Amino acid sequence: MSPSKLFCPPSLGIAAKRERRKEARPGELLDAALDLFVEKGFAATRAEEVAARAGVSKGTLFLYFQSKEELLKAVVRENISGRFKEWNEELESFEGTSAEMLAYCMHSWWDRVGATKASGITKLMMSEAKNFPDIAAFYQQEVIQPGQSLIRRILQRGMERGEFRDMDLDYGVYTVIAPMIFLMLSKHSMGVCVRDDIDMDPKKYVAMQVNTLLYGMSVVPADSGRGRSQGPEQT
Repeated sequence: MSPSKLFCPPSLGIAAKRERRKEARPGELLDAALDLFVEKGFAATRAEEVAARAGVSKGTLFLYFQSKEELLKAVVRENISGRFKEWNEELESFEGTSAEMLAYCMHSWWDRVGATKASGITKLMMSEAKNFPDIAAFYQQEVIQPGQSLIRRILQRGMERGEFRDMDLDYGVYTVIAPMIFLMLSKHSMGVCVRDDIDMDPKKYVAMQVNTLLYGMSVVPADSGRGRSQGPEQT
């Protein structure tokens, strides 16, 4: 007889297994929902499909989430909006230059969101938000506004420290966001955004965007001490 049967009565073993399974269900449902929402779209995904992929009944899904809309909101919070507190705390303790902070922000966004399945949420929202105004308003409040506020803080810090020239912060924020949206959309576009003969390296792309944002594409005047340099080497 196995040790587990000697020291753990069958009824207790089954109960423990069920408890572990119950604890795992919300996470499994969120993972399944994210996959299906990105694959099929929000409108086309049925609640029973999410439940089936997570290995539970439709009734079980609604024990945790009152509606498909609430399920989507939970997916967004789990993968993006729930992390803004962590990201803001990182920036508050950041000791480098504002240029380094901006580079860190963009690379971290790619590593933690863009390179993951969560990048599909951007495509999902852009394609379906117009048909679901309540979800669009939720996404605006919990993702767009905090994200723009975070970037605005970085640009404002650079201006106050004399590291960035004065700029219209509203448009400066969009200048930072736009290339990251392109990168995430290209990941889910099946080659529509990028030529087939180009093997897009996301890290090189982000480094290029950081370099362009910080130094532009113009040759630096010779009397600046930088000669014809175009900024630091990309990493």
